[in-house]
Amino acid sequence: MKADIHPQLHLVHVRCACGNEFETRSTKDEVHLEICGACHPFFSGKQKLIDTAGRVERFQRRQAASEAARSAQAAQKAAAAAKKSAPAKKK
Repeated sequence: MKADIHPQLHLVHVRCACGNEFETRSTKDEVHLEICGACHPFFSGKQKLIDTAGRVERFQRRQAASEAARSAQAAQKAAAAAKKSAPAKKK
């Protein structure tokens, strides 16, 4: 190995958004994580919903609007079918 070309590793304190803290070696001074091994669903076995900027609520609103439009369209088709099958009055 060439001398003086590799970064220096030193002990750093790692903090996760879930509150978990541990120490490891890194070239950075501090490390902040959003998801660590303690809170990641694959490693913890628990499903945890992480909502970033209201994406879950936005999806649920879009889904509800789509369901409402679908049911309104079905009601219109049913009304049109009922009107078409009703006997016509003679004058």
